[in-house]
Amino acid sequence: MPEILIQDIDIALTMDDQRRKLIHADLRIRNGVIAEIGSDLTTSGEVISGKGCVVTPGLVNTHHHLYQNLTRAVPGAQDALLFGWLKRLYPIWSAFTPDDIHVSAQLGLVELAFSGCTLTSDHLYLYPNGSRLEDTIEAAGDIGLRFQPTRGAMSIGESAGGLPPDSLVEDERAILDDMIRVVDRFHDPAEGSMCRVALAPCSPFSVSRELMRDSALLARDKGVMLHTHLAENDEDIAYSLAQFGCRPGQYAEDLGWTGPDVWHAHCVKLDAEEIDLFARTRTGVAHCPCSNCRLGSGIAPLRAMRDARVPVGLGVDGSASNDMASLISEARQAMLLQRVAQGADAMSAYEALEIATRGGAEVLGRPDVGQLAVGKRADIAIWDVTGVASSGSWDPAALLLAGPAQVKHLFVEGRQIIRDSNLATMDLPGLLERHQKATTRLMLLA
Repeated sequence: MPEILIQDIDIALTMDDQRRKLIHADLRIRNGVIAEIGSDLTTSGEVISGKGCVVTPGLVNTHHHLYQNLTRAVPGAQDALLFGWLKRLYPIWSAFTPDDIHVSAQLGLVELAFSGCTLTSDHLYLYPNGSRLEDTIEAAGDIGLRFQPTRGAMSIGESAGGLPPDSLVEDERAILDDMIRVVDRFHDPAEGSMCRVALAPCSPFSVSRELMRDSALLARDKGVMLHTHLAENDEDIAYSLAQFGCRPGQYAEDLGWTGPDVWHAHCVKLDAEEIDLFARTRTGVAHCPCSNCRLGSGIAPLRAMRDARVPVGLGVDGSASNDMASLISEARQAMLLQRVAQGADAMSAYEALEIATRGGAEVLGRPDVGQLAVGKRADIAIWDVTGVASSGSWDPAALLLAGPAQVKHLFVEGRQIIRDSNLATMDLPGLLERHQKATTRLMLLA
């Protein structure tokens, strides 16, 4: 891989251990790694100008449902609460094919890349018509993003008192067998890995207590992480109290779902005891502010979680509940919601950006990314601050207050994914055509 020098960067927000902000810096990329940060560096390789730009670590997305990019703004789901929203969409999702899952994931990954994301998790918990986890893994390889797919699952259908139709649930033995298959085939624990697999039963209201427990045991045996939805809204809390006789945090702890190898999505309704539990056990949280607003779930206690030192990253959630997937917009929303709830000094733009980079990397167990530091992987976002969005800003580093919504350049493992605001890894017009064709087919079936 040829050496690349990002030269004369206006401002580099390193998110390193000293949280340095570097002015007029140069950054050298070699063999997929940040090899040097300094000034007046030279190279015989490619030079990318950082003039007029703010450079950050690549943003990290800790929760997504990439398959949902084919069901944005669906009538009947646009204004529904979580459970009603699911009931409207399950029948549509049951018609998905493996090609639908693949093209939807491709489009979702491109959308993330334009918003500065270099590492994303994905929670795929339904597998209609022969779909498999590798439909998304192959899509990540096509686009070039670092990927943390999770083998999700649902096992309790309508006939057994669950929410999903029986056609979308799986036998629990088959689920565990496929979890073993995908971990053995695709999980790479090495530093710099482009693909790490986690295990992710969908939620406490769509799988049994036994599957939650057995998935945790299997994950520890395989050395992989665990992920699920937890404490998303008032309905979620009421279900937990009625079915399990305890709050979601206690349910998670009882089944082995706390610890630094676990992260939960949403956690809007965590109480003080649950926040303390997550802080003590280093259990991570994927905070999804736009989706939480879209579904009317509430404002998650992000300030309290941060103050307690709970590991927190950001998630865009699925594009059927957001309905966009812009991680830089998610960071801004996280900041604004905490200010609404706690006051204008509750969260700075810089702290929200730290949550979107270093914070997400910590949640996903990836200390090799999320920072601009020598020896870290070269996952880098370059933001042009000479345009309309930033003009007049006294502090260009405050990207979330006055900054572009899309990157100028994006690197993952030293490979350029976005070049001069254009996708560099595949034909975007062709992808959009295939994606719209798949959407049209689903609309005709609905």
